[in-house]
Amino acid sequence: MFESIDQVEQQLAEHDYITDRMLATSIFLAVNMQKPLFLEGEPGVGKTEVAKVIASLLDTELIRLQCYEGLDTQTALYEWNYPRQMLELRLQEARGAEKKEIGANIFSEEFLLKRPLLCAIQSERRQAPVLLIDEIDRSDEEFEAFLLEILSDFQITIPELGTIKAKQTPIVILTSNRTRELHDALKRRCLYHWIDYPSVERETRIVTTRVPDIRNELALQLCRFMQLIRQRDLFKLPGVAETLDWAEALLALGKDELDSETAEQTLGCILKYKADTDKIQGHEMSEMVKQAGLATISSSSETASVFSRRIE
Repeated sequence: MFESIDQVEQQLAEHDYITDRMLATSIFLAVNMQKPLFLEGEPGVGKTEVAKVIASLLDTELIRLQCYEGLDTQTALYEWNYPRQMLELRLQEARGAEKKEIGANIFSEEFLLKRPLLCAIQSERRQAPVLLIDEIDRSDEEFEAFLLEILSDFQITIPELGTIKAKQTPIVILTSNRTRELHDALKRRCLYHWIDYPSVERETRIVTTRVPDIRNELALQLCRFMQLIRQRDLFKLPGVAETLDWAEALLALGKDELDSETAEQTLGCILKYKADTDKIQGHEMSEMVKQAGLATISSSSETASVFSRRIE
């Protein structure tokens, strides 16, 4: 359990996750109130990473359920190991077991394949596990309705075994890229937080934290450029994940500053659709690189001026 919101911010930063006060507050409340935390936002803004970092700093298990269209309860919860059951029946027959004894044990836990939801409910670790239900918006409405029961009672019923109730409530993180709207009934069971694109200052901190060998000036220039590109009418705006990929790419190329030629050659690090790259290349690219560079120089000068006044 966290003792304060400040502690959440500090520990997340120690695990290289730079957050804002609102998200830190949501995490603090979700963990201490034992309420699921529902995170929405554009792809690449760090939703999934929240669950990974929480599991790491609490030193507990991360159990991930990746959602997709057609996901059913068996895949998410449990299923019987049919091949092993059939093998057990053949072995019992070969051993000459009586008819009434054959197959008497095949619906026991020994033959149960536990999927993420059941693993989270049955966890016996000292610290409750973190259950990440990733990209819930990709699943069907039927699975979403099934999930309501799990999040309400944290128990399931297996007809052959009975009701299994969680020994301790998992820390549940749900993420969504908002490809479809989810039912209000699901949201009511959760604390909600929208993770937006970070400010230039916070994104620069993220880049210098996750890519420590990059020069501060280049990191700031990249983040200024990303702010400009996110103002364009693109099919898919780049997230923080793309900023980090770009920073690592420029570092691998040995670049100390961003120029138009390099930006155009490495545009595939941040834009994933041809229509988007066509809009940015050429004169548009040059202007954005120029603006990002001028803004970086101005920002660096202001920082130096403030630092100078402090010394005086």
